[in-house]
Amino acid sequence: MSFVSDTTAPVHPRIMDAIVEANAGVASSYGADPWTQRAIAQLKDVFETDCAVFFVASGTAANALALASITPPWGAILTHREAHIVLDEAGAPEFYTGGARLLLLDGPHAQFTPQTLDAEAARYARSNVHGVQPFSASISQVTESGAVYEASEVAAISEVCRARGLKLHMDGARFANALAATGATPAEMSWKAGVDVLSFGATKNGALSVEAIVCFDTDAARQLPHLRKRSGHLLAKHRLLGAQMAAYLEDGLWLRNAGHANAMAAKLAAVLESAGGECVHPVRGNAIFVRLDAPMAERLKSAGVVLYRWAPDGPDVYRFVASWATTDADIEVCAQALAAA
Repeated sequence: MSFVSDTTAPVHPRIMDAIVEANAGVASSYGADPWTQRAIAQLKDVFETDCAVFFVASGTAANALALASITPPWGAILTHREAHIVLDEAGAPEFYTGGARLLLLDGPHAQFTPQTLDAEAARYARSNVHGVQPFSASISQVTESGAVYEASEVAAISEVCRARGLKLHMDGARFANALAATGATPAEMSWKAGVDVLSFGATKNGALSVEAIVCFDTDAARQLPHLRKRSGHLLAKHRLLGAQMAAYLEDGLWLRNAGHANAMAAKLAAVLESAGGECVHPVRGNAIFVRLDAPMAERLKSAGVVLYRWAPDGPDVYRFVASWATTDADIEVCAQALAAA
C-alpha cells in the first residue's frame, strides 16, 4: 500500500462512471456541453457568488494560469519558499507569466504571516523601473507541510495585499481538506476572506484529472479564456472535465472524500506516535510528517508500506498522505507492523 501521495489513489467510482456516461454519443466541444455548464453552475452555488470558472487538466496549469492572470511579466509573486509553485512546478509560474519572479518568504509549517508579507512587500517600490514590483501573493491551502490557514488568517493576509496593491491567489489543491479541517464554508475561505483567484483542486481528492480556476476578480476573469487557450488547456472534449467536476461536487462527494482522508490521517498519526514516531508538523489535513527511527521505517517497508522520505525536514522524516480510498485495514497493517517492531 502507498501513503506516498493522495495522487496515487484510484479515481472515485462515481467520477469514473460519470466520465463513461459523458463519453456516450456526441456533444458540443470546448466547454459548450451540458456537463461543463452544470459543473460551472454547481461551483457558483458552492461559493455563493457569480464567479468565473475555467477547467484545466492539472494543478500546475491551474496555479500558473491563475497567477498569469494577475501578475505581469515584469511583476513578482510573494510566496513561501516551500510552496508547490516554488519547488514542484518546474518554473511553470515563471513560464506562463512571461517571466514574473517568485519572491520567497519564510515561516514555520510552510506558512507565512501578514507581518512577513508586509515587510517583504515594503522593500519594493512600484515606481522603481529598475526592479521587479510585487503584483500578487500566493498561499497554499493545505500547505506543503500539512498546515492549514484559518479563514481569519487568510483575511489578515488579504488586508496586507489590499494595502500593498497586491492580488491574492490561493493554491487550493487540497482546498476540500482545509474546509474539512476548519469547518469554514467555501465562501468564507475564499472571496469573503479576500481571495481573488483560487485554484480549486479535485485530482488529489478522487477525480481523474480536473482542476478549476475560480475567479472572483473581474480583471483576471477577462484574461483567463485567452491564457487557457494559449496554454493548450481548452480541451476539445471538455465534457470529460465537466463530467468529472459535476460528479465530484454532486451531493457533497468532494467534502465527504476530504473529511474521510483527514480522519484517516488523524488515525494513522496516532498509530505512528504511539509507536514512538514524532510528528514534526501539526496534522490538520490529510498529510502527516513524522520522524521515524530506522527499525520502524524498515518494519513498515517489510509490511508492504511504500514510504516517501521528506528531505526538507531531515533524513529520518517521512510523509504519509491519506486519501479518500484509505481504509482502516490499511492503518491496521501499519499498527501491526509497528507493534511487532
